[in-house]
Amino acid sequence: MKKKILIGVLATLLSVPTSGLFAGPLDGQCIALVHGILGFDDTQGLAGGLVKYWGGLDGYLRSQGAKVTTPGSSATNSIPTRASQIQSSVSSWMTANGCSKVHLMGHSQGGLVIRYMVSNLGFSGKTQTVTTINSLHQGAPMADIVLGVIPSWLQPFANSALSLLAKLVYRDGRPQDVIAMGKSLTVSYVKTFNANSPNNSGIKYYSYGSQMAWADLIQHPIMALTHPITWAGGLFYGLGGANDGVVPLNSQKWGAWKGTPSSYWFATGIDHLQATNLAWSGQNYYDVQGHYLNIAKNAKAGL
Repeated sequence: MKKKILIGVLATLLSVPTSGLFAGPLDGQCIALVHGILGFDDTQGLAGGLVKYWGGLDGYLRSQGAKVTTPGSSATNSIPTRASQIQSSVSSWMTANGCSKVHLMGHSQGGLVIRYMVSNLGFSGKTQTVTTINSLHQGAPMADIVLGVIPSWLQPFANSALSLLAKLVYRDGRPQDVIAMGKSLTVSYVKTFNANSPNNSGIKYYSYGSQMAWADLIQHPIMALTHPITWAGGLFYGLGGANDGVVPLNSQKWGAWKGTPSSYWFATGIDHLQATNLAWSGQNYYDVQGHYLNIAKNAKAGL
């Protein structure tokens, strides 16, 4: 009798779909987290896995039932170059994981990369939603300022040296072009980019962002140095002073603006790096996992 009961229980369990056993709020959703400049695939991470661009968020979203990829591409290069690399990687991953469509989520320049894929590389048929996070939809004035300091005659030499450095750091065999990367972030370039990369009417676009309250060297040791430059550049280009250390808040808005995360009471805002929990830098200042779960749930619902 006990044997029959045991066999019946096993048969019942085996008849339940695997997805049902491990169901979560994101069950069955396919998500691609696309990095920005100086980024990398979190499958391996950087520095032997000691640094993760998404700070474990890919694993967390998987624990909520989603299929997640963190495709790598050239750390420093143009939007078209990176978009081609990302598209190839995501397409292969989708085939291997049975995904007919994917939610594209891009941070910083990665937001422009996924928009380019959909608008210019024919990826709209495989895209369910487009979500950008702290992206520069009106440009990043700091790029204009930095490039303006480098004389045109010096740019080729600077590009060779810096691109070689990037190749030595990343060692992934991908082409690097620092100047092309920098130009892709400028206000003038992005204005032309927007005209040539319109939204697809059949796809919903969402945007999220963040800002720093002030240049706090304790919480924002890196972004505190760039915040004043971005503040000045934002005012000069009519984008306002509020920024995350790299991108003006008004430049982060595209499609349906979904706002910024709620930081803990002691935090002085959320900066550009903390927005993805880079090297686990954001989780002490806001509910990173809860924020990204909401981002993914919003994409799933198509609100």
